[in-house]
Amino acid sequence: MRNTKTKSIFILMVIMILNLMILGCSSNKFEKEVEVEKAGVKLAREVLAGGYGLVTTYELKKMTDEGAEVLIIDTMPMEDSYKKAHVPGAKPFEFPIPDMEAWDSTKTAGKSQSDFEALLGSDKNKTIVIYCGFVKCTRSHNGAIWAKKMGYPKVYRYPGGIFAWKGAGFPVETGE
Repeated sequence: MRNTKTKSIFILMVIMILNLMILGCSSNKFEKEVEVEKAGVKLAREVLAGGYGLVTTYELKKMTDEGAEVLIIDTMPMEDSYKKAHVPGAKPFEFPIPDMEAWDSTKTAGKSQSDFEALLGSDKNKTIVIYCGFVKCTRSHNGAIWAKKMGYPKVYRYPGGIFAWKGAGFPVETGE
């Protein structure tokens, strides 16, 4: 983010998007707004701290429809989620939910930092989109932070994840 005004606009946009996504979570509009605010601020803080961008469901669908060269990574556990449904073309690489400050292969299904770098590839300028299950899931935050730490500048987090993808009625792939 270049300046405070851009950051403020970004945070407001995140909160508005989340408002649309969380409408059914609480019994009244005031309680709903508290949930929207909480999720929006949490996501905005993660994005600002991680230095990566965001992509919406429809933006990601447009990328895939137009054949854009983008590496899509699903950070959910292979057995629990990835095999059941993932965004078409996505590659699996499990990350934990809690912040992973230092690389810990016990939290990445036994895979090393070198394994992740091999998945990302040698082209540091490629577009990378990382997602997990839903907005509150932070597996994608960990994946995006690690991609940025490894020197990839075009990293985006898709916060709606597979729930938003399915919610939009887009096709999914199953299996490995």
